[in-house]
Amino acid sequence: MKWVFGVLAAIVLLAVAAGLALPFLVDTPRVQALIAGNAAQALGRPVKFASASVALLPLPAVELRRLEVAEDPAFGRTPFLTLERGRLRLRLRPLLAGRVEFGDLVLEGPVITLVQGADGRFNVASLGGGSAEARGPARPGRGAGGPGGPAGAGAPALASRVRIERGVVTYASRAGQGPAVRWRLEDVDVTLANGGPALAFEGEARLAPGDVVAKVREGRLALDGRGLLEAPLAARVTLDGKDVSALVAAVAGPATGVAGPVRATLAVTGTLGAPRAAGDLELASARVTRVQPACPEPTRRTLALDSLRVAAAWQDARFTGRPVTTRLGGGTLTANVTASLERGVRIQVTDLAIKALPLERVLVDFLCQGYAVAAPLELTGALAFSGADPLGTLSGPGRLRIGPGRVVGAQALRLMDGVVRLGGAVSALLAADVPAALFGSPLEFDSITGTYRIADGVATTRDLLYTSRAMKVAVAGDYALGTGRMNLTLRINHGRGEVKALVAGTAAAPSIRVVPSTILRDVRPREIESGLQDLLRRFRR
Repeated sequence: MKWVFGVLAAIVLLAVAAGLALPFLVDTPRVQALIAGNAAQALGRPVKFASASVALLPLPAVELRRLEVAEDPAFGRTPFLTLERGRLRLRLRPLLAGRVEFGDLVLEGPVITLVQGADGRFNVASLGGGSAEARGPARPGRGAGGPGGPAGAGAPALASRVRIERGVVTYASRAGQGPAVRWRLEDVDVTLANGGPALAFEGEARLAPGDVVAKVREGRLALDGRGLLEAPLAARVTLDGKDVSALVAAVAGPATGVAGPVRATLAVTGTLGAPRAAGDLELASARVTRVQPACPEPTRRTLALDSLRVAAAWQDARFTGRPVTTRLGGGTLTANVTASLERGVRIQVTDLAIKALPLERVLVDFLCQGYAVAAPLELTGALAFSGADPLGTLSGPGRLRIGPGRVVGAQALRLMDGVVRLGGAVSALLAADVPAALFGSPLEFDSITGTYRIADGVATTRDLLYTSRAMKVAVAGDYALGTGRMNLTLRINHGRGEVKALVAGTAAAPSIRVVPSTILRDVRPREIESGLQDLLRRFRR
């Protein structure tokens, strides 16, 4: 026990002696000036801090207080980086030999602001290679030099490794024509190690708003003198989050919500100013939520997808998914998707293929469409639209096949009922031979097939064909997706004759005019129209 107490006492005495001798071993004013000068030269920005002091515990270190790195003057006067406390550790063995050698630099809780201007330029572009005006003189808070002490001679190199703990990175973009984009990285823990011509880094952070954790491994940034943003970059990034709803709302706005857990593994290359990323992304149990004014309460409706998988890539402000695959109620959807964010959000969908998709889940439960059908959908085609006005800018061709199924939308039911009853009533009025089977089950159908082309939100078809046991209905004309305005020609063939109907107005309030054809070709139009107007008044009651 005496030996144990003796060893402990010796350790304590050595610690006290080191603490008393440390201020004499380290020329604090000179070290302070050295840190400020080297940091300003390395960053190309003025660097200042309020004070520097020497601390013994837990390890010998120079403590920096209230450190600031200036902003590029073109982006304002708010500091680019602020830090309450930093610790530049001192190597113990050289210190005992009377020399100062720096170890790790630990930055606790730094706040870094990234800004992209309207011209696309970043505020970090001038880091490491700005003009003399941008660099400015080094400005330590107290003391810019001093006589050399035992450890004051010479200019030891700054830390070869930097650790950031509990940092915050804020990003604001005013580039493009859309609204300003803002997001944050919180709880940033990163280690940077100087490996000669390359800077190695790894760490993790949490994307905010939201609950997505990003981890970086095997990161390397080649510092070859071409400027910080032009430095070649390589890293492996993984994303893991319980819910992406808040993050999607911050980027795309609150109109349409996307929620669900996300996992991704990405390989990052390119340069620091123009990074590229490619890898796999999966959004399990994805839920798309949107307020649908056409729906009865609740008007906020949710479409639940079984899964969403994307072979994702990012380059030059352009996101691509080749392919994007998802499942819904036993049906599948695959497509190649490109989203350009350079001047507002513009989305292109190519090689779109839908198989056995239950339309009632989309048209009835989610969109509450008045012209909805309950049937499986097969579709191939392409789409393009703007994120600011999806329906008004929607364009693209396609081919579809629906059925067998039922017409269930209230507006479609009224339209079909009106056309069939008007045609049947006129035929009966004129003693025409119309089979009674026509009215047995007019809303059950075998298939709906045809091609279409959408231009600026207006869908046009020339060969849409509705087929049931009782009749066939050929549809040609235009339908505006956003307003519901339509101009359609319907030809109803019931086996023994044909009725032609012209449908105009809007989906909510269509006007129907039946034109005599085949069985009605010998009847005067005025007699028919008089009967039709009377029947329409009855239906509206």
